[in-house]
Amino acid sequence: MKFCYLDESGTGDEPYAIMVGIIVDSQRMRLTKSDWSDLLLELSKLTGKTIKEFHTRDFYRGNGPWRGIDGRTRTNILNAILDWLSARKHKVTFGGIDKEKYFKDCRTNPKLKDLKTLWCNMAFHQMLIVQKSQQGQKNNKGNTLFVFDKEVTEEKNFAEILDSPPDWSDKYYNKKKKDEKLDQIIDVPYFGDSGQVHLLQVADIIAYILRLYLEIKTEKSEEKCEGELKNLEIMVNKIKAISLSTASRFPSKGRDEASDLFFQYAPELLRKI
Repeated sequence: MKFCYLDESGTGDEPYAIMVGIIVDSQRMRLTKSDWSDLLLELSKLTGKTIKEFHTRDFYRGNGPWRGIDGRTRTNILNAILDWLSARKHKVTFGGIDKEKYFKDCRTNPKLKDLKTLWCNMAFHQMLIVQKSQQGQKNNKGNTLFVFDKEVTEEKNFAEILDSPPDWSDKYYNKKKKDEKLDQIIDVPYFGDSGQVHLLQVADIIAYILRLYLEIKTEKSEEKCEGELKNLEIMVNKIKAISLSTASRFPSKGRDEASDLFFQYAPELLRKI
């Protein structure tokens, strides 16, 4: 059995929205949770304040409890977290939306209307990615439970989509007539509190890094310090190395109508990671 912990970045006024999932095998989950708790303890010692939850936006910019930690140290900590993920052999899944394109078409494109909201669009895409990547695995030991950061306004919408996934989405993973829809996914997702479900905080870190990288690389925002983009590129390459294949996320060739929908509205640069 696997767990996929998901969080998003960029659902406010930002140009891009990104959703990231951390896929963890249940046999390794306990050690991972313990390690993360130890990291928060070490960060508490470093700041002299009790850190119960890692908020990437504040950490990255050195705000709040992180004000006394210099930028180089914060960058080193983020790189260490990515190296830790790699050493734990966890996988990453991600997708995103160019919000200008999306909001231009969301009221007229019937497929976008099927998926109700921007958040549901990203969340459903992640389920399709995991379904596609896992259905062909040999010796697959179980399905995947999705765990999202609590989204009260989205839970009902998403439940309705999962109760009856649109037929066009079957093509994303080449569903056969005899197959059940999304048969690699445990059908009822869990919505948790990121303060208590620690791996949601890890998903938030990666979502923030990817979004900020896209914004600076496409000149939607500026570097706040010298070498920021270079540092982000190093981290993005580490994320790419532990991510599910591009073919499962944004196939460049042979796209069906389902995969083409998510490809069409994704930030162009994100498709290449």
